[in-house]
Amino acid sequence: MSKILVVAAHPDDEILGVGGTIRKAVLAGDEAYAVILGEGQTSRWDSRELADQGAVESLHRDSYAASEMIGYKEIFFESFPDNRFDTAALLDIVKVVEKYIKEIGPQVIYTHHSGDLNIDHRITNEAVLTATRPIGSYSVREIYGFETVSSTEWNFGNKKESFFAQKYVDITETFQVKCDAMRAYTSELCEFPHPRSLKMLEALAEVRGAGVGVEKAEAFEVIRIVER
Repeated sequence: MSKILVVAAHPDDEILGVGGTIRKAVLAGDEAYAVILGEGQTSRWDSRELADQGAVESLHRDSYAASEMIGYKEIFFESFPDNRFDTAALLDIVKVVEKYIKEIGPQVIYTHHSGDLNIDHRITNEAVLTATRPIGSYSVREIYGFETVSSTEWNFGNKKESFFAQKYVDITETFQVKCDAMRAYTSELCEFPHPRSLKMLEALAEVRGAGVGVEKAEAFEVIRIVER
């Protein structure tokens, strides 16, 4: 059994980027946990102070419902400001990630691609890499970056930061559960052609799958693997 930790910026990223893979891992006997660093929703108001806290609470309830479908053993919420991670000290975010790594002791971590358009995703990636510095005794052996529709593919400006898939997981048997979990996010799911739609999730899964000869897959960047 492996312990897997997903470190995501916003509620629903833990489904969009890695939901099928986590479901498959749980069915194989692994334990999976998710940390959601951002509160979600509040950037949709003119200021954070004006945000409807009821909407945030509803979003978190959706997260619990989605996590149960996927099989996350536990999901944790932090309250960094939505789409404003750059207003927080990076060290504060790093310390939060370090805390969960110490408590959970994961061997595998999934987090955001470093080149995503969304600033919160970029900072989450940096916080994870900082928190997993290979110093002394540490549990983490594998770190992967996932792609998040409506962020990874929208960074048109810098080709050097494009997502480069190196690991593929066949999610043919778990894709439907990923979609069911995404449906729990009533405020986040959109209609096609918006990328955060079920049709887009299926299209991406089929493209990734066809590239490696399976029906549906999720793709990841290999950030670090340590074999001992």
